[in-house]
Amino acid sequence: MQVAVWDTYVTRRNGTIMHFDIIVPSEINNTGVIYGYGKEYLATKGEGAQDLHSEACRFCHVESVRPQWESAIRQKGYFIYEMENCE
Repeated sequence: MQVAVWDTYVTRRNGTIMHFDIIVPSEINNTGVIYGYGKEYLATKGEGAQDLHSEACRFCHVESVRPQWESAIRQKGYFIYEMENCE
């Protein structure tokens, strides 16, 4: 399976910048769907009111799915790869 990686930066309510990737099957390119996945994830972090838009979330590249992502993608349609300030 090929996946698209969307590089995402969101300013948290406390002012820190969250950096994470939204990873979806490569055939999904509807930004409304992708931003919806990001908003769903942000809600789990108590940051659901934060804005997600084209300047905060951009397509980065396509790669082969990694085994640790695959089950989440098959269940939810996406995987979030947390990088900075996501705790």
